[in-house]
Amino acid sequence: MRNITVAVDEETHRRARIRAAELDTSVSALVREFLRRLVPRDRRRDRVESQPLETALERRRRLFDEVFADFDARGVGLRMADNLPRAALHDRSATRSEADPDSRLNVDG
Repeated sequence: MRNITVAVDEETHRRARIRAAELDTSVSALVREFLRRLVPRDRRRDRVESQPLETALERRRRLFDEVFADFDARGVGLRMADNLPRAALHDRSATRSEADPDSRLNVDG
């Protein structure tokens, strides 16, 4: 295993140590994992694949796609038919009855 020396400011070092402690690991392990993800290995050929870094926009899109894939997998939908009409949004009793079907039995008293 090779060693790498990295110089960072005091605040970055302090925050990295805190985060590593929260994750029950070391700063070295965090950096090692970051570098592994930065340059993934192709295990079939045991060679390094060069992949460009993910931009912030690409990351947000990927996370967005993951959330909706999770919704699809769990059968959670975002359908217009599930929305309350505008008037019902401001009617507390209607909102309560949509959230709890049993509350319809005794809405006014």
